[in-house]
Amino acid sequence: MSIAERLVTTAKKNDLAARRQALAYLYEEEVVRKLFDKIAPRYAGRPGGYTRIVRLGHRRGDAAKMVLLELV
Repeated sequence: MSIAERLVTTAKKNDLAARRQALAYLYEEEVVRKLFDKIAPRYAGRPGGYTRIVRLGHRRGDAAKMVLLELV
């Protein structure tokens, strides 16, 4: 399970403890607020599988693998 899926699952609980757990990973309160207020309600009825990974190939320069992480 990716970190994005864990955070969405945590945000679906929508309580103070869940917000604090999300703040442990995301240090900006505005991002956590958006996660809880806008993103998590969209996935309330979905049991899992919140992300899609699209492989983009290798980055020029250091040849690091690049991906696009989407919320579905």
